[in-house]
Amino acid sequence: MKKLTAFLGLLLPVLVVWSNTLSAQSTTQTIRGQIMDAQSKFPLAGVNVVVLNTDPLIGTATDTEGYYTLNNVPIGRQALQISFMGYEARTIPSVVVTTGKEVVLDILLEEKVLMGEEVIITAEADKTITNNELATVSSRSFNLEETGRYAGSRNDPARMAANFAGVAANNDDRNDIIIRGNSPAGLLWRMEGINIPNPSHYGSLSSTGGPVSILNYNVLDKSDFLTAAFPAEYGNALAGVFDLQLRRGNTEKREYLGQIGFNGFELGAEGPFSKNSKASYIANYRYSTLGVFQAMGIDFGTGSATPEYQDLTFKVDVPTQKAGRFTVFGIGGISSIELLGSKEEAEGEGDNLYGSDYEDNYADYRTGIIGVSHLYYFNSTTSYKLSLAASRQEEHFYSDSLSLKDRSPIPNEVADFVNNKFSGHLTLNKKFNARNHAAIGGIVDLYDFDLANRRLVPGEERTLRSNDGQSLLTQLYAQWQHRFSDRLTLNTGVNYQHFEVSNSQSLQPRAGLQYQLNDRQTLGIGYGRHSQMQPLETYFTQTVMSSGTIVESNKNMGFTNSQHYVLSYNHSLTPSLRMKVETYYQDISNAPVESELSSFSMLNAGADFGPVDEVFLVNEGVGRNYGVEFTLERFYNQGYYFLVTTSLYSSEYKGSDGAWRSTAFDGGYIANLLGGKEFNIGNKNNTLNLDLRLTASGGNHYTPIDFERSAEVGYEVRKENNAFSKSFDDYLRADLKVSYRINARKVTHEFALDIQNITNRDNEFARIYDPRTNTVRTQYQIGLFPVPQYRILF
Repeated sequence: MKKLTAFLGLLLPVLVVWSNTLSAQSTTQTIRGQIMDAQSKFPLAGVNVVVLNTDPLIGTATDTEGYYTLNNVPIGRQALQISFMGYEARTIPSVVVTTGKEVVLDILLEEKVLMGEEVIITAEADKTITNNELATVSSRSFNLEETGRYAGSRNDPARMAANFAGVAANNDDRNDIIIRGNSPAGLLWRMEGINIPNPSHYGSLSSTGGPVSILNYNVLDKSDFLTAAFPAEYGNALAGVFDLQLRRGNTEKREYLGQIGFNGFELGAEGPFSKNSKASYIANYRYSTLGVFQAMGIDFGTGSATPEYQDLTFKVDVPTQKAGRFTVFGIGGISSIELLGSKEEAEGEGDNLYGSDYEDNYADYRTGIIGVSHLYYFNSTTSYKLSLAASRQEEHFYSDSLSLKDRSPIPNEVADFVNNKFSGHLTLNKKFNARNHAAIGGIVDLYDFDLANRRLVPGEERTLRSNDGQSLLTQLYAQWQHRFSDRLTLNTGVNYQHFEVSNSQSLQPRAGLQYQLNDRQTLGIGYGRHSQMQPLETYFTQTVMSSGTIVESNKNMGFTNSQHYVLSYNHSLTPSLRMKVETYYQDISNAPVESELSSFSMLNAGADFGPVDEVFLVNEGVGRNYGVEFTLERFYNQGYYFLVTTSLYSSEYKGSDGAWRSTAFDGGYIANLLGGKEFNIGNKNNTLNLDLRLTASGGNHYTPIDFERSAEVGYEVRKENNAFSKSFDDYLRADLKVSYRINARKVTHEFALDIQNITNRDNEFARIYDPRTNTVRTQYQIGLFPVPQYRILF
C-alpha cells in the first residue's frame, strides 16, 4: 500500500505539467449516429438534430437511411435536441465529447398519437428511458458513461446497478445483486436478444454473478435494467433482467483504446471495413493484472492466491441495401485460481473471502458465447429479427480438506460441469399505426450438458451427479402496446414457457398502464406473473435408496412462480431533476423445499459458488417480498449530478416446516447517496472529476452456529431450526473516485483512482467455526481498496 501511495504522490504533479503541454487551444469532435422510430425501429429521414448552446448553431438532418453527422462539436458535455414532424421532440443531455473518440449515438423517437395537439413531455430529457418501449414500471436504462463514472462500480454493470433503488450488493467479494429481497439466481442476463449464461469470471452454473465481470463496459451500448413486471418477451426470471446491447463500431473512422486497471490490461479497436459501406467492427481483449496489484500491497480478498483471467468481446455489424442487417457478436472468458489453505496457514496471510484455512481448492472456469442475428424490414412498419447463438460454460473444481493434526491433504470433492447451450430467438414486429404496436416471438434454448460431481471424503465417498444428456426450454410470447392518447398507454402481453426435464409449463400474463397526469407527472401500474426453472445441476442430484437403487429425486421439480404488483409515480421537478416513488408486492409460490419437514428453501440459494445438494425437493414452498422505494436523481447539468435512492423492504419465506422466516437476503433497508462534480482545468480542454458514494444497508441474515454440536463432531454445524434468525451488522461503505481527463489533439488520456471503503470499515462477511480452537470467529469483507486506472483513446 505504501508503494502505491508514494507512486500516486509523484504522479499528480507530473499530470498537471503534462496536461498543460498536451492540451490544444481549440479542439472539436464529431457526433454521429442513426435515428429510428421507437416502435418499428425503422430509420427516419429528415430528422433535425442540433447541438444546443452553440454559436453559430451546429445542426444537421438525417439522410434517407436515418444517419446524421455533426462536425466540429466543441469538447465537453453537450446537449442534443432532436425534432421531426409528427414525432415527440427529444433532448439528449450531457453527451460527453472528447478528442480521442467520436461519439456514436443512436436515438429513438416516438410518434405522436394526436396530430396537432401540443404536448410537452419534460421526461423526454430523462436519460433513464429504456430501449424497450413496453417496459412500464421498475425499469431504467444505463450507458457506458454511467458504468464507468460511479465510484465503487469497478466498471461493472452489476455493481453499478447496485446504486439503483431496490438493489443491494452488500458483498465485496462478488457482483451478485439482490433485487427487492430476491435471490441473485432470479436474474436473467440477455445480450443482443439472446439469453446468455452467467457472464462472470469464476461464475458457477448455478449463479448469476462472480468476483469479476466478463462484460467489458467499453463495448456496451445503452442497455436496460428491469426489476419487476417486465414485458412478456422476458421469461425464465423471477427477480430482474439485464438486457444488454453491444455498440456498433465507428462506421467512418478507425479508433483504438488502451486501458490498465483493476479489471486488467486492455486493448481495443473499432472502425469500418471499408470506406464504401457502413459495415463495422469492434473488439476488446483484456488480461488480468491482479498480480501487479498484489505486488503493490493491495488486498482484494484472495489472500496469497493470485486470480488469473482473460476475456474477449467483439461485434461485427453489416447493414445491406436490400438484405437487411447482419450482426455477429461474441464474448468469452477463462479464469483460474488456486486457493490453498495450507499456504495461508504457512505464511500467516489475512482472511480469504473465497477459500478456507482448512481446504486446498483448485478452480478453473470457461465461458464462451457466439451469436449471429439478421434484422429485415418488409416495409417501414413490419420487421423480423432472427438471432442464433451457441454458448459453452465449464466449471472444474477440485478440493482437498486439510487434516487438523498435521495439515496433510484429504480428498474432499471433485466437480466437472460442462453445459453447451444452443439458442434461437425469432420475433416479428408490427407497427399498425401511431396507436398500436404488436410483437410475437419464440425462444428456444437447447441444453447439452455433462454433469459429474463426486464426494471423495474417505468412508463417505458417493456420486452427487453423473448425467450426460440434453433438454429443451421453450418460450412463446405475444405483446401489444395501445396508446389511447399521448398521455395514456397500455402495454399487455403473455409468455408461455415449457421445460422438458420435468415437463413443466407456465402461462405468464403481463400488463402495464402508464398515464401522464400533466407535463411533469406520470403514474404507472404494472402486473406480471413470472416463472423460472431451477439451476440445471439441481435436477440431477443423485440419491442412493436403501435398496441400493440410485435415483435423481429432484427431476420432477417444476417452475418457481412469482406474481409482481407495482405502483409507480414519477415527477420531473425540472428538466434535469426527477423524483420517483415505487411500491410493490411480490407473491412467490411453488418454491422447491424438502419433502421432509425442514427450513430449507431454494429461495435462499444462488449467492455462492457451488450447487445445492439437497434431495427430494418438492414445489411446496412460498415467499413474499414487499416494500417501497424512493429515487431523487439530478442528471449531469451545470457540472454536477447526484443520485439518492432509499428502499424499505421485507423478504420472507416458508419452508416445508410451515414456519415464516426472513430470507437470507432480508436486509430491511438500503440507502445510497452518489454525487459528482466536474471541474474544467486550464483552457477547459481538461477536466477533473470528483465522485463520492455512500452506502448503508441492513445486514444479510444467517443461520447461527450450533456451538455445542460443532465441538462434539469437530466441524461446523448450524441450527437449522433457527434458520436465518440472526443478521450481520449493517453494511456501511464510502467510496471516493478522483479522475482527470486530458483532451489533446486527436488523443484523450484518462487517469482515475477509485478508493473503495475509504474509511477502512470492517463490514462483517461470515461467522466461521474454527475446530482447532473450538471458537467462532468473524470474517470481515475487503478493507480500504484503491483501484487506479489509466485509459487512452485515439
